[in-house]
Amino acid sequence: MQASTIDTPTAGHCGTIFVALELSQKSWLVTLHSPDRDRISRHKLEGGDHAGLLALIDRERDRASRTAGGIPAVASCYEAGYDGFWLHRLLLAAGITNYVFDPSSIAVDQRARRVKTDRIDGERMLRTLMAYLRGEPRVVRIVRVPCPGQEDARRASRERGRLTKEQTAHTNRIKALLRLLGMAVGNPRRHDWLTWLAKQRDWQGQAAPPQIMAEIKREHTRLMLVREQLDALAQAPADLTPAAAQMAQRSELLLRLKSLGPAFATTLTSEVFYKNFRNRREVASYFGLTPSPWQSGGIDRDQGISKAGNPRARCAAIEMAWLWLRHQPDSKLTQEYRRRTRDAGKRIKRVAIVALARKLIVALWRYLTTGLVPEGAMLKKAEV
Repeated sequence: MQASTIDTPTAGHCGTIFVALELSQKSWLVTLHSPDRDRISRHKLEGGDHAGLLALIDRERDRASRTAGGIPAVASCYEAGYDGFWLHRLLLAAGITNYVFDPSSIAVDQRARRVKTDRIDGERMLRTLMAYLRGEPRVVRIVRVPCPGQEDARRASRERGRLTKEQTAHTNRIKALLRLLGMAVGNPRRHDWLTWLAKQRDWQGQAAPPQIMAEIKREHTRLMLVREQLDALAQAPADLTPAAAQMAQRSELLLRLKSLGPAFATTLTSEVFYKNFRNRREVASYFGLTPSPWQSGGIDRDQGISKAGNPRARCAAIEMAWLWLRHQPDSKLTQEYRRRTRDAGKRIKRVAIVALARKLIVALWRYLTTGLVPEGAMLKKAEV
């Protein structure tokens, strides 16, 4: 999420109507400021009432045009969150210039007990929108909205991640229940595992108690359902949309490098590398791997990485860095890591792996955009 230099919509119009949307499931609070009025007006709508929102904006625009003698432009904003980007696309289709704000980038009162209401938040967003369109630097970060095809193409990798976590949770629960009895666990992910479990006995030669056995069977049923869904995802036909084709092409490029498998390549392309970054700082910032210094007067300390980016991509980047050390021992990045951590302790190595992950994702971004293979990296042998 980066701020971009976008021309203001006020040129060639009789002023601009500024609209800030405070969204929730039950209601929407619309905060408006028209060029012909000095005051701010507020309107409450039912949650999801996009038709009422467009009608309200049209009424305000018609009234302002009669007063000013020309049609004013409309600029709106809302915070990225539960509603996603469908409203952004709806407003753009209606001819409204809309911006999706990164909520964490909006300045707030620093008091320990600050007052927070939808009314105050709406006014704050409205002032932030006005300041941004005046050209004030770094006043807010604007979310880069993906196209519908890009947004849909990443659903598979995100669902696979959730199902994998559910699979691990069910497996661990089954193991914990059997551990209470001191019984062998075996492999709960096998379809015939319950038949095997029925023959197992505890230290007294007794079978599992009926209530624990019933709970284990229910857990195993849910585990098998999750595994079936994971298999269905793996065997799903390829998406042929242009956005999915572009992601598949970049995934193939990543798969040519040793240490990168299908899961990592798909996650990185669907979460990150479908975007067009302008420089390496934007890449590291999106991963949340940039440093966060704290400097004030004589105080100068490091707070670690920002963790302000994509958490799925950041987790994959850290795991990938460890795999890179194992499978790319001759690369320049690996040798530099080994040299800096030769006599270091575990904590220093964990800090250094984050720095390696940041350098690695920048190197992969350059590889995908320019074709420059990371220095010393090995490619997989081409299949005959």
